[in-house]
Amino acid sequence: MMRALYTAASGMMAQQANIDNISNNLANYQTTGFKKSRVSFEDLLYATMETPGTEATGGKTQIGMGVRTMNTQKMFSAGQLQETKDPYNVAIDGEGFFKVKMSDGSTAYTRDGSFEMNKDGRLCLHNGADLGVKVPADMSNIEIKGDGTIMGTRLNGDGKPEQVGQITLTKFTNPAALKAIGGNLYTETEACGSKIEETPGKNGCGVVAQGYLEKSNINIVEEMINIVTAQRSFEMNQKGVQAADEMMRSTNQLQRG
Repeated sequence: MMRALYTAASGMMAQQANIDNISNNLANYQTTGFKKSRVSFEDLLYATMETPGTEATGGKTQIGMGVRTMNTQKMFSAGQLQETKDPYNVAIDGEGFFKVKMSDGSTAYTRDGSFEMNKDGRLCLHNGADLGVKVPADMSNIEIKGDGTIMGTRLNGDGKPEQVGQITLTKFTNPAALKAIGGNLYTETEACGSKIEETPGKNGCGVVAQGYLEKSNINIVEEMINIVTAQRSFEMNQKGVQAADEMMRSTNQLQRG
């Protein structure tokens, strides 16, 4: 009976983690470039009980010890593109990531293309992550082409467009292994496998679209169904705890009799 208590309790804790994850997905429905997470579960060790004399026939009983959360995995399916008409907003249509440099000098990756120009003319995210592109102060009519080429026209020039920068995209063999660090940013791990950094449009990295942002890949209806399912599973495991408690209570009453 004690085994039943712990087994059912493990199910409750696992579903609590599942609900926490789904709630985070729903909370980030409007977050630019957000990718939903999915919780994976695995069963725990089994207690194997053999009956004497049944070794030859292989007769044995195995009782499971419950469940635990194994990991959370990011689902990098594409989100819809939303037009903003902001010339510094860039969306990725494909599998690549923007490579940015953090304030501490480290490298991170993101699908969030809501860049803005800082006081030094550099394209950065709101958290200061630097895309590595600087637009001269005397440039206007900024145009970002699908291959990441950034063109502009000098205010006192001859009116001909000039290239002022180049956006590159990074593609990972296993993007699901990227580590989320908040702020729509990810860092590389060993499990990501090999990577390539290419001009947009090459080697499957995708192309970029100026004046657009990628929305999250959250499906509200799907997540609502998932959270109801997780809640029902939590309640069923709660019933298991109550049933085990009733059995223990009944056993104690028999002992008193």
